[in-house]
Amino acid sequence: MVGSPSPFMNCSSHIPVLEHSPDTHLVLDRGEKIELLVDKTENLQFQADHCFQRAKINSKRSRSGFSPWFVTWKKVVNGGEPRLRGCVGTLEARSIITGFQNYALTSALRDRRFPPIQAKELPALECTVSILTDYETASHYLDWEVGKHGLIIEFTDPNNNARRSATYLPEVAAHEGWTREEAIDSLMRKAGYSCHITESLRKSIRVTRYQSTLFTLTYSDYVSYVRETRGAAPTINGVKHVNH
Repeated sequence: MVGSPSPFMNCSSHIPVLEHSPDTHLVLDRGEKIELLVDKTENLQFQADHCFQRAKINSKRSRSGFSPWFVTWKKVVNGGEPRLRGCVGTLEARSIITGFQNYALTSALRDRRFPPIQAKELPALECTVSILTDYETASHYLDWEVGKHGLIIEFTDPNNNARRSATYLPEVAAHEGWTREEAIDSLMRKAGYSCHITESLRKSIRVTRYQSTLFTLTYSDYVSYVRETRGAAPTINGVKHVNH
């Protein structure tokens, strides 16, 4: 995917090289919603009324309400830890107010690693919106903090001179229990590099670090929100869902 930027990318895919890094700072302060619909044929098209916090952005770009972001869906199975069910986003600044619906739907329905989310899965889902901020060029490949920074790496494959790149969101390395070097090596594999990783190759990597502001909504949270704002529980294929 290196080359002209694609509007959508999953959180573990190869990524286009960024020509410009947004300098937005985001504060979450007010309710906003996204509605995704389930059609009557049950081929998901999908419903969630995602109440996320309306973005108030303090930057030169704040008036237009633009920022890069990712939308992540996870599913809880048998009471266990939530597992990834879809993750798609953009490293380019795009409209927060008008763009979330497309990215939420694309993450739910068109992440190539997973089958489309079905309506019957709704009660087990949680959705996280990650607003990406504070882009900085790292001085070297270890110049970042696990749990604080997301990473974009760019490097030239010494075997064929291909440009390679990939990204991880800030929470990935901490969740996996990786050291900084392990995270870098994993990103290189994610970018498609399959040969031996040398220290000199690591040192040649260009690393852009960034931070994120997260808002997570479970389906139970969504049901409560709909009851409070609309006076009735949401429906799945015409059947009302009620929290117990």
